Amino acid sequence: MSIGTRVLVVDDEAAILRAVGAGLQARGYEVRTAATGQAAIDTVALESPELVVLDLGLPDIDGVEVCRRIRGWSAVPIIVLSADGAEDRKVGALDAGADDYVTKPFSMPELLARVRVALRHRSTPAQADDAGVLDVGDLRVDLAHHEVTVAGDRVELTPKEFAFLALLARWPGRVLTHRTILQEVWGPEYGTETQYLRVYASQLRKKLGDDAARPRLVTEPGVGYRLIELEALPVKEQPG
Repeated sequence: MSIGTRVLVVDDEAAILRAVGAGLQARGYEVRTAATGQAAIDTVALESPELVVLDLGLPDIDGVEVCRRIRGWSAVPIIVLSADGAEDRKVGALDAGADDYVTKPFSMPELLARVRVALRHRSTPAQADDAGVLDVGDLRVDLAHHEVTVAGDRVELTPKEFAFLALLARWPGRVLTHRTILQEVWGPEYGTETQYLRVYASQLRKKLGDDAARPRLVTEPGVGYRLIELEALPVKEQPG
């Protein structure tokens, strides 16, 4: 998949540009670089990369604003790479349209795994097949019949559990913020009742048979949740 895939790396630190660029090129990616927000926006417009790795601390335009501007006309997957690990910055970037968030310092294998996931699913929701079915690894969500199976075994879910899981299954690999999930599943008047999500995430993990050390329903602490294919991504986060 990586051969010839264009990736734009945006960072004002030359050392990061060299390190990330070299790591991507070694695996067959075609790398473009930019050191400012405006250069990033221009490169996305002119060269149509297939993925963007974006630093937030840029000298001219804040990275969250860069993400928001790109997302206004492009569905290119965006992975934020930043030394700022504050929850509000993560939420702001994800709400602005980023697909994932990696905090510096980071390992190259982790970044490459997240790049593969983002490219596999792109930044458009997974489309159900003609039978109304979403597949994420061995997890199958049958939208038409409101049925869920894991490795062929049926899992009984409540309507809200099903809606929560189905939303995540439409965006596999992508972090969805608490506010996004609450408003989509419970309604627009919700947005801060994160205790609902903790309870439902815990129930879903039990019913799906998730391994606590390697859940398919992953918590991004203080930010939100994502659903992954278990073989797709090294998981460092703890369930919660």
